[in-house]
Amino acid sequence: MLIFGISLNAQNEKPEREAFKLKIAIDTVNFYQQDVGKSPYFVQDKILQIYPSEKIFIETEVKSDSIYSMSVVKENLNPERTIIVEFNQNVKGRIHVGMMLTVKNPFDKSLKYEALMFINGGTEWIPTSIIPIRPNLVSYELWKDVILSLVLVEWQMEE
Repeated sequence: MLIFGISLNAQNEKPEREAFKLKIAIDTVNFYQQDVGKSPYFVQDKILQIYPSEKIFIETEVKSDSIYSMSVVKENLNPERTIIVEFNQNVKGRIHVGMMLTVKNPFDKSLKYEALMFINGGTEWIPTSIIPIRPNLVSYELWKDVILSLVLVEWQMEE
């Protein structure tokens, strides 16, 4: 039975995103476009990079009330320990309105993390403020900036 469980989990893992063309509206005339190659979601241990238009299921392993490991999976087979992260651009017509990051906390404790953003025309990653997510709730973070990618780090649970 244990081997069957390990096999199912391995089949559900999705460590890398498939290559895609990222296209982000700037205004009625201009847009940003980038070919995002096949690449890992986690660029380092518990350091997630996400692009606009992505929705990711992050299955966690919790030990001693802390997040021990994180891995991206294809399907949310264990909702009680899967963080759902979605990043999108809001557009009206062909004009950028804003960016929205949605994070669902499946835990009975608050979930905290930090975020860095890379904006259109920028040359470096910029820290941005994030509000902790209360137990079993969803948070919505909004920005007016045209964000090309976010990096989410320092994941932790707290009372």
